[in-house]
Amino acid sequence: MAPPAFPALSIALPDAGATAAFGRALGHALQRHIEDIRAAGLQLNLSGDLGAGKTALVRAVLRALGVTGPVKSPTFALLEPYAVSSLDFYHFDFYRFADPGDFGSSGFRDLFGPGRICAIEWPERAGDRLPAPDLSIVLSVDGDGRRASITAASQLGHACLTSAVEEFRAGTAAT
Repeated sequence: MAPPAFPALSIALPDAGATAAFGRALGHALQRHIEDIRAAGLQLNLSGDLGAGKTALVRAVLRALGVTGPVKSPTFALLEPYAVSSLDFYHFDFYRFADPGDFGSSGFRDLFGPGRICAIEWPERAGDRLPAPDLSIVLSVDGDGRRASITAASQLGHACLTSAVEEFRAGTAAT
């Protein structure tokens, strides 16, 4: 059976504050769908050039989920784990993968699935070895800000995206 088709979405993020606001809205959306994530897991792929805001977006998601300690880029460690709402949140960065086979030999595949949120920077470096994402976000520089092009590839991804966009747009309209 083919995966559900959801329309792609593009959101302007004119400054770092807007990127953080969208990350918070996405974190709140994940919290609202925590039971579904507990049952199925959720994978969020983040692509974009160096400095596009991938880590900043994940940091804002984690803050919205209640993480108060340091939130570092996993560029050198490849993985930074967090506990949120009795779930495991794994923040990966595959920038240093030289070959898609590095994902297969890393043992990371075992970290995907029910009760886990996997946010992956540079997922393209793992090629087709990664499971299918629920949400894919491509961040690109747009003038002084960023543009987020977002695709939901599952019902859960679509539900989280819809919730996040509603909150983000309501917050943007209020300012």
